[in-house]
Amino acid sequence: MKGVSFLMTVAILALASSFASTYDPSLLQDFCVAINDIKSGVFVNGKFCKDPAQVIANDFFFSGLNIPGNTGNKVGSNVTLVNVDKLAGLNTLGISLARLDFAPYGLNPPHTHPRGTELFVVIEGTFLVGFVTSNPNKLFTKVLNKGDVFVFPIGLIHFQFNIGETAGLAFAGLSSQNPGVITIANAVFGSVPPINPEVLIKAFQLDKNVVEYLQKAFVPN
Repeated sequence: MKGVSFLMTVAILALASSFASTYDPSLLQDFCVAINDIKSGVFVNGKFCKDPAQVIANDFFFSGLNIPGNTGNKVGSNVTLVNVDKLAGLNTLGISLARLDFAPYGLNPPHTHPRGTELFVVIEGTFLVGFVTSNPNKLFTKVLNKGDVFVFPIGLIHFQFNIGETAGLAFAGLSSQNPGVITIANAVFGSVPPINPEVLIKAFQLDKNVVEYLQKAFVPN
């Protein structure tokens, strides 16, 4: 099991690195507002670079992906992301990695990564996965088993659902040091401040009581 996980992880990193250079001179955060006074500038597109003379081996090291994530939540899944915030050496390299743990019938809900393509590799479990294209919203879906690989193109809504009766495990490579994630239900019904209910009533063709219920259900903790 450990050997398989290691080989899968190496494969993810190798494959994801092939498309890393395509996106990571691109936007590495949600926005970067211009400022004329450089003395007031705080952020760059990405992270500031450490003096190479001060770099150490631990800047390129992360430990802990062998530890299962807590799936005791409403959706029954947990994502442990290793991005540039966790592993400083990823800066400018255009790649990150995630461990995904699933309880039986656990779901990674429909979401999108605005800055990264995702390569998903099944280590244990049976998964129903899929993504939806831009208009006219065609669904591509597949059942995956141990050792299978599926790619979710950058920016498209996708999901992973463990349809087995046992716990599931997967790893994912992403083509950005900071791919970002927008979980659709949370973003629409749990935004802060909340979206005007009349907008959601019309957009989703729902009763006002249903919209109000959903907005209460997705209020951030």
